[in-house]
Amino acid sequence: MKCFTCQSDNREGVKFCEECGTNIAIVCSGCDSRIPVGKKYCGECGKKLVRDEITQTDQVIDYSRPDSYTPKFMAEKILTTRSSLEGERKQVTVFFSDVTGFTSLSEKLDPETVHQIMDGCFKILMEEIHRYEGTINQFTGDGVMALFGAPISHEDHAQRACHAALSIQKALMEYSRKVKKEFGPDFKMRIGLNSGPVVVGAIGDDLRMDYTAVGDTTNLAARMESLAEPGGILISDTTHGLVKKYFQFENLGKVAIKGKKDLQMIYKLTSVSDIRSRLDASKALGLIEYIGREDEMHDLQKAFEKVKTGHGQVVGIAGEAGIGKSRFVFEMHQRTKDPCRYIESRCFQYSSNIPFLPMLEIFRSYFDIGEGESEEGINKKLKTRLEDLGKYLIPPLPTFRHFLSLPVRDNQWESLDPEEK
Repeated sequence: MKCFTCQSDNREGVKFCEECGTNIAIVCSGCDSRIPVGKKYCGECGKKLVRDEITQTDQVIDYSRPDSYTPKFMAEKILTTRSSLEGERKQVTVFFSDVTGFTSLSEKLDPETVHQIMDGCFKILMEEIHRYEGTINQFTGDGVMALFGAPISHEDHAQRACHAALSIQKALMEYSRKVKKEFGPDFKMRIGLNSGPVVVGAIGDDLRMDYTAVGDTTNLAARMESLAEPGGILISDTTHGLVKKYFQFENLGKVAIKGKKDLQMIYKLTSVSDIRSRLDASKALGLIEYIGREDEMHDLQKAFEKVKTGHGQVVGIAGEAGIGKSRFVFEMHQRTKDPCRYIESRCFQYSSNIPFLPMLEIFRSYFDIGEGESEEGINKKLKTRLEDLGKYLIPPLPTFRHFLSLPVRDNQWESLDPEEK
């Protein structure tokens, strides 16, 4: 049995790692019997273990050790390239967050309850920050500091940070309702972002990273966070310049910032814009006349003519980055006069860790599901569109609900193993 903390092998049946002492057994929710990790049924009462029980451990995250909370795929990437990262000057986006009214919250609730609430909050922060390959540099007790663009380099570090911030605030809306219902107080976080250079120092085996901020890169991010309203996201003018095409903002004007001689322009990040790629940005500014590629366009048109006769076609378009593949497809779509349903999905570098994202976007487009749509509205569209495809497609409705992160109230579906799902 392999320990998830130190990766050492242990004898079958042991409850604690024989190398580091980590608990590597789980508890059956039916009879409280301890069961080795990886088993599907309880050996005492015969209860089938659900996925959460199969993977559950009593691991306590050590927030002072990055290797205890950094995903394995990120840890491997950092450790295998750290020799080339150390001493590098990198452009990053610094992320700060904290809980508003944390002192008041701590006074109203007992320490164990506060610890439980913050553990749930940190889980959301870690999941979303790591989803966009940000690295958490420090836990501050009621929030975190994270870097996007170091030690793992990303040209779109500012976009990743903005996406992570929006995802966190969205997830915290549901979490705050849960906290309010169970414990009483309101629970909201504020987030601040700023972009600038840092110099990466030594990276330890435990993934702890030393870095030196150049100028006020870190301080200004902290100021943005302190000025944000509960549940809000503030970004600096520098970050805004990097991402203004891809998100929606509220211009809050110039404000006085401690430590800064001149007034600073700040913006409130509100949502993702319709522009998601360089082609979208170019279309917004106005495209120049398209010249060339007539032979390739003719081949694509011939394939489309076969589609209209009932013969499905698949066409692959290959080429070096920047050669014009997206524009070529766009032009084909513009020249298609026949009525047809056009569904488009894109892969983005910052979304490489989100499973099935391209397919998810295709389904959202096909079912006409908009951002923030109600569960009732989504369910109605699912049933209507599936009926259009044929009666035989009605049974997979639970599959689509699960895929779209909606509750599935179906006993047959819930009885399936994760692999079967």
